[in-house]
Amino acid sequence: MENIKNKNVIFEWIKAFFIAIVIAFIIRTFLFTPVVVNGYSMEPTLQNKERMIVTKIGEPERFDIVVFHKSESEDYIKRVIGLPGDHIEYRDDTLYINGIPYDEPYLDELKEIIVDGSLTDSFTLQETPIGSDIVPEGHLFVMGDNRRDSTDSRHLGAIPMEKIIGTTNIVYFPIKEIKIISK
Repeated sequence: MENIKNKNVIFEWIKAFFIAIVIAFIIRTFLFTPVVVNGYSMEPTLQNKERMIVTKIGEPERFDIVVFHKSESEDYIKRVIGLPGDHIEYRDDTLYINGIPYDEPYLDELKEIIVDGSLTDSFTLQETPIGSDIVPEGHLFVMGDNRRDSTDSRHLGAIPMEKIIGTTNIVYFPIKEIKIISK
Protein backbone atom coordinates (compact mmCIF):
# COMPACT_ATOMS: atom_id res chain seq x y z
CA MET A 1 0.00 0.00 0.00
CA GLU A 2 2.84 2.34 0.90
CA ASN A 3 4.49 1.64 -2.49
CA ILE A 4 1.34 2.64 -4.41
CA LYS A 5 1.05 5.81 -2.32
CA ASN A 6 4.67 6.74 -3.13
CA LYS A 7 4.06 6.14 -6.85
CA ASN A 8 0.99 8.40 -6.72
CA VAL A 9 3.00 11.16 -5.04
CA ILE A 10 5.75 10.89 -7.67
CA PHE A 11 3.16 10.91 -10.47
CA GLU A 12 1.50 14.04 -8.97
CA TRP A 13 4.89 15.81 -8.84
CA ILE A 14 5.65 14.89 -12.45
CA LYS A 15 2.20 16.06 -13.51
CA ALA A 16 2.61 19.38 -11.64
CA PHE A 17 6.05 19.90 -13.18
CA PHE A 18 4.70 19.22 -16.69
CA ILE A 19 1.78 21.62 -16.17
CA ALA A 20 4.19 24.32 -14.94
CA ILE A 21 6.33 23.90 -18.07
CA VAL A 22 3.27 24.15 -20.34
CA ILE A 23 2.04 27.28 -18.54
CA ALA A 24 5.49 28.89 -18.75
CA PHE A 25 5.65 28.08 -22.47
CA ILE A 26 2.23 29.63 -23.11
CA ILE A 27 3.06 32.77 -21.13
CA ARG A 28 6.40 33.26 -22.86
CA THR A 29 5.06 32.53 -26.34
CA PHE A 30 1.84 34.54 -26.24
CA LEU A 31 1.98 37.06 -23.37
CA PHE A 32 5.40 38.10 -22.05
CA THR A 33 9.05 37.47 -22.76
CA PRO A 34 12.32 38.85 -21.38
CA VAL A 35 14.72 40.90 -23.50
CA VAL A 36 18.20 42.33 -22.93
CA VAL A 37 19.04 45.86 -24.11
CA ASN A 38 21.99 45.52 -26.46
CA GLY A 39 23.78 48.78 -27.20
CA TYR A 40 23.42 52.47 -26.56
CA SER A 41 20.77 53.59 -29.05
CA MET A 42 18.08 54.11 -26.38
CA GLU A 43 20.21 56.05 -23.87
CA PRO A 44 19.49 57.74 -21.53
CA THR A 45 16.08 56.03 -21.32
CA LEU A 46 17.55 52.51 -21.40
CA GLN A 47 21.09 51.40 -20.62
CA ASN A 48 23.14 48.68 -22.28
CA LYS A 49 22.57 45.23 -20.67
CA GLU A 50 19.39 46.21 -18.80
CA ARG A 51 16.80 43.45 -18.80
CA MET A 52 13.17 44.18 -19.64
CA ILE A 53 9.81 42.46 -19.95
CA VAL A 54 8.18 42.56 -23.40
CA THR A 55 4.38 42.48 -23.52
CA LYS A 56 3.00 40.75 -26.59
CA ILE A 57 -0.57 41.94 -26.01
CA GLY A 58 -2.12 44.83 -27.94
CA GLU A 59 -0.99 47.11 -30.75
CA PRO A 60 1.90 49.55 -30.28
CA GLU A 61 0.94 53.19 -29.81
CA ARG A 62 2.86 56.36 -30.57
CA PHE A 63 5.92 56.80 -28.30
CA ASP A 64 5.74 53.20 -26.99
CA ILE A 65 9.05 51.38 -26.82
CA VAL A 66 8.93 48.30 -29.05
CA VAL A 67 11.12 45.29 -29.66
CA PHE A 68 11.28 43.97 -33.22
CA HIS A 69 13.18 41.42 -35.29
CA LYS A 70 15.84 43.20 -37.31
CA SER A 71 17.03 39.82 -38.61
CA GLU A 72 16.71 36.13 -37.73
CA SER A 73 19.32 36.49 -35.00
CA GLU A 74 19.02 40.13 -33.92
CA ASP A 75 16.29 42.14 -32.20
CA TYR A 76 16.21 45.94 -31.82
CA ILE A 77 14.58 48.14 -29.20
CA LYS A 78 13.31 51.52 -30.43
CA ARG A 79 10.56 54.08 -29.83
CA VAL A 80 7.48 54.31 -32.07
CA ILE A 81 7.42 57.74 -33.71
CA GLY A 82 5.14 57.21 -36.69
CA LEU A 83 2.03 55.07 -37.14
CA PRO A 84 0.60 53.92 -40.49
CA GLY A 85 -0.51 56.91 -42.56
CA ASP A 86 1.51 59.47 -40.55
CA HIS A 87 3.58 62.16 -42.24
CA ILE A 88 6.82 62.44 -40.20
CA GLU A 89 9.32 65.27 -40.41
CA TYR A 90 12.10 66.68 -38.24
CA ARG A 91 12.99 70.36 -38.52
CA ASP A 92 15.29 72.26 -36.19
CA ASP A 93 15.35 69.38 -33.67
CA THR A 94 11.53 69.32 -33.48
CA LEU A 95 9.31 66.37 -34.40
CA TYR A 96 6.35 67.13 -36.65
CA ILE A 97 3.65 64.51 -37.09
CA ASN A 98 1.07 65.38 -39.73
CA GLY A 99 2.31 68.99 -39.55
CA ILE A 100 1.83 69.30 -35.77
CA PRO A 101 4.91 69.82 -33.54
CA TYR A 102 5.30 67.25 -30.73
CA ASP A 103 7.23 67.44 -27.47
CA GLU A 104 9.56 64.55 -26.75
CA PRO A 105 10.28 64.89 -23.01
CA TYR A 106 12.31 61.65 -23.02
CA LEU A 107 14.93 63.55 -25.08
CA ASP A 108 15.26 66.55 -22.73
CA GLU A 109 18.22 65.11 -20.79
CA LEU A 110 20.25 64.54 -23.96
CA LYS A 111 19.29 67.88 -25.49
CA GLU A 112 20.63 69.67 -22.39
CA ILE A 113 24.13 68.25 -22.83
CA ILE A 114 24.40 68.67 -26.63
CA VAL A 115 26.65 71.61 -27.42
CA ASP A 116 27.50 71.05 -31.08
CA GLY A 117 24.34 71.13 -33.18
CA SER A 118 21.05 69.36 -32.79
CA LEU A 119 20.26 65.95 -31.31
CA THR A 120 18.10 64.94 -34.28
CA ASP A 121 19.16 66.08 -37.75
CA SER A 122 16.37 67.43 -39.95
CA PHE A 123 14.80 64.96 -42.39
CA THR A 124 11.56 64.01 -44.14
CA LEU A 125 10.27 60.51 -44.84
CA GLN A 126 11.16 61.05 -48.50
CA GLU A 127 14.83 61.20 -47.44
CA THR A 128 14.68 57.82 -45.66
CA PRO A 129 14.51 54.34 -47.22
CA ILE A 130 10.70 54.68 -47.01
CA GLY A 131 10.91 57.12 -49.91
CA SER A 132 7.31 58.33 -49.60
CA ASP A 133 5.48 61.06 -47.71
CA ILE A 134 3.74 58.75 -45.22
CA VAL A 135 4.42 55.69 -43.10
CA PRO A 136 3.06 52.73 -45.14
CA GLU A 137 0.05 50.74 -43.95
CA GLY A 138 1.00 47.87 -41.67
CA HIS A 139 4.31 49.52 -40.72
CA LEU A 140 5.81 51.69 -37.97
CA PHE A 141 8.46 54.41 -38.09
CA VAL A 142 10.79 53.90 -35.10
CA MET A 143 13.77 55.79 -33.71
CA GLY A 144 16.25 55.31 -30.87
CA ASP A 145 16.28 57.97 -28.14
CA ASN A 146 20.03 58.43 -28.64
CA ARG A 147 19.42 59.94 -32.06
CA ARG A 148 23.09 60.44 -32.89
CA ASP A 149 23.93 56.77 -32.25
CA SER A 150 20.91 54.79 -33.44
CA THR A 151 20.28 52.59 -36.45
CA ASP A 152 16.54 53.00 -36.88
CA SER A 153 13.86 53.72 -39.50
CA ARG A 154 15.98 56.55 -40.88
CA HIS A 155 18.35 53.78 -42.04
CA LEU A 156 16.22 50.61 -42.06
CA GLY A 157 12.97 52.02 -43.41
CA ALA A 158 9.53 51.38 -41.96
CA ILE A 159 9.22 48.30 -39.73
CA PRO A 160 6.50 45.79 -40.74
CA MET A 161 4.02 45.05 -37.93
CA GLU A 162 4.67 41.31 -38.29
CA LYS A 163 8.28 41.91 -37.15
CA ILE A 164 7.13 43.59 -33.93
CA ILE A 165 7.53 41.28 -30.93
CA GLY A 166 5.78 43.60 -28.49
CA THR A 167 6.04 46.69 -26.32
CA THR A 168 8.18 47.16 -23.25
CA ASN A 169 8.33 49.63 -20.40
CA ILE A 170 9.46 47.54 -17.40
CA VAL A 171 13.13 47.26 -16.49
CA TYR A 172 13.63 44.46 -13.95
CA PHE A 173 17.43 44.14 -13.87
CA PRO A 174 19.78 45.33 -12.51
CA ILE A 175 17.76 45.42 -9.30
CA LYS A 176 18.86 48.97 -8.41
CA GLU A 177 17.57 50.15 -11.81
CA ILE A 178 14.07 48.63 -11.61
CA LYS A 179 11.66 51.11 -13.19
CA ILE A 180 8.58 51.63 -15.30
CA ILE A 181 9.23 53.89 -18.27
CA SER A 182 6.53 56.38 -19.19
CA LYS A 183 5.95 57.76 -22.66
